[in-house]
Amino acid sequence: MSIYRNAVWFVKGLQEYTKCGYEAAAKHFTPADLDVNLNGRSFMITGANSGIGKSTALEIANRGGTVHMVCRNQGRAEAARDEIIEQSKNQNVHVHIVDMSSAKQVWEFAQNFSQNNSVNVLINNAGCMVTQRELTEEGLEKNFATNTLGTYILTTALIPALKKVEDPRVITVSSGGMLTQKLNVDDLQFEKGTFDGTMAYAQNKRQQVILTERWASQHKEIHFSSMHPGWADTPAVQSSMPEFHAKMKNKLRTDTMGADTVVWLAVSAATTKQPSGLFFQDRKAVVTHLPLAWSRSSPQEDEKLQATLDQLANKFKP
Repeated sequence: MSIYRNAVWFVKGLQEYTKCGYEAAAKHFTPADLDVNLNGRSFMITGANSGIGKSTALEIANRGGTVHMVCRNQGRAEAARDEIIEQSKNQNVHVHIVDMSSAKQVWEFAQNFSQNNSVNVLINNAGCMVTQRELTEEGLEKNFATNTLGTYILTTALIPALKKVEDPRVITVSSGGMLTQKLNVDDLQFEKGTFDGTMAYAQNKRQQVILTERWASQHKEIHFSSMHPGWADTPAVQSSMPEFHAKMKNKLRTDTMGADTVVWLAVSAATTKQPSGLFFQDRKAVVTHLPLAWSRSSPQEDEKLQATLDQLANKFKP
């Protein structure tokens, strides 16, 4: 079944996820959707010092929004912030140094941030693809810790703050790679069998889509969405998937193309006309399973995922 999923997904990707796929979809975009003044609205973006996160931060700063860049590397984050300020002429761009793979750090940051700041939109963009099984200092598999648990803790911790503001939104940058995976709730940290970093990443991205659906059903006051940016030429793709990048680099989207739907979901009035909890690609809600792929999990499995994450997250709560 995994061979079938991978084959169908790759063909789909060649048609839809490339630069050409974006250009075809963009012919149907409504330019006025992004013609907004974001003055007075606050946006938190994880992994904002490069790639899609940085492009998203710049687009929001260009429209007057306050940007909170949550990054791991202080030097790169400050350089990116200075560049965004210079290009946008918007001084309201702030850096917060947080390692999203550290559950304790994420909790502490979210709690401190909520006491001193407001946030209208959370954009869960940070991610990693570690190709060898590696544990964090807290003893967690690194892909899972960053992509799933870190995202879960930050979102959960900020939900009370989000409920206090007007038009709150949460956007999680997932990946079309999740279409190749069925949720495996019994091995969230890939302790069984041979470790495959690409599979682990795709499994994390499936988890993010399921969490988005569950949060949407549980917190009606907030608009949740997940999305696929397409195959973009980002530093993360270059470092984590060098062979894929080498073969596909002329077909890959730019950072700005990859960020387009993130920005649209974050700022457009059209977004909230869509139901909460959907998965988007090129400004359209799309299906979360390939045809005949047998990748759907049961409601009980989805519930177990959230319960397991909640239990694990609370172990690290200050």
